[in-house]
Amino acid sequence: MNKKIIYVFILLIIAIIILLVTIWPHRIPSPTIVVENFNECLKAGYYIEESFPRKCKTPNGKVFTEDIGNTLDKINLIRVTVPRPNQEVESPLIIEGEARGYWYFEASFPIKIFDENGKLLGLTIAQAKNEWMTENFVPFSTELDFSFPATELGALVLEKDNPSGLPENSDELRFPVYFKKVVSPENIIKVNAYFNNDRLDPEYSCNKVFPVEREIIKTQAVARAALEELLNGPTTKEKSEGFGTSINPGVVIQSLTIDDGIAKVDFNEQLEFQVGGSCRVAAISAQIRETLKQFPTVKKVIISIDGRTEDILQP
Repeated sequence: MNKKIIYVFILLIIAIIILLVTIWPHRIPSPTIVVENFNECLKAGYYIEESFPRKCKTPNGKVFTEDIGNTLDKINLIRVTVPRPNQEVESPLIIEGEARGYWYFEASFPIKIFDENGKLLGLTIAQAKNEWMTENFVPFSTELDFSFPATELGALVLEKDNPSGLPENSDELRFPVYFKKVVSPENIIKVNAYFNNDRLDPEYSCNKVFPVEREIIKTQAVARAALEELLNGPTTKEKSEGFGTSINPGVVIQSLTIDDGIAKVDFNEQLEFQVGGSCRVAAISAQIRETLKQFPTVKKVIISIDGRTEDILQP
């Protein structure tokens, strides 16, 4: 009799456990995922319809459409193949596509990039790759350098060139992009890099160089960061303004020390590779010297190559 009671008791406990396992979870409300736009729907992992634009569907039947700007509205006027709407971008940004001949003027049109607050981060000029005086599509390409964004979301704007300035002749293609690197304004500082400029110095005075302002992420090694900007060379926009460099590509800073007002900087041998002519040698020295002497702690600059200071940068 006691065994029967024990068996019944055990069966009752098992039944209660099964009941709790199968029924109780349904009594606990699952956390609510609030979805109010396409990006939130995408992050939630809901079903994505691979159309253009893409569509995301929630379990309760809501459908959100991806924001692609006015890409479809302008598809018969201008088309961008790189980058695509909502693509992650970073500087420098390669932009390629095609536009009707009448989108250009003198074979070019402007392209701008903004952050979410409407701040202009960069501007470049797209150039037609074929004859532009046609109503057909003409391919274009350009490279856009832009400042550090403070917001994750931005906008790429390709403007129809409008030399008349009349509102009725203006037009634009605009679509959203996402920045790979976002930096708050308080973490950005400005430095100068010095280059030659055949417009500001038409006679090319060799050792005459001019500053361009660059934004960098705040660092204690600010002098080295400024030199790195110099070695990167002028941007596409700066080149269009006449800036150029006499420094070879591939030059590497091997060491930089600043002590008692003297900056000692050592480069690899690429600095003097196939460098000929006293004018170019003077220009290279001036670019490095002035880039470092912008800092009040630097009064004198000593340049070396693989540790050598003698017989370097010979004309």
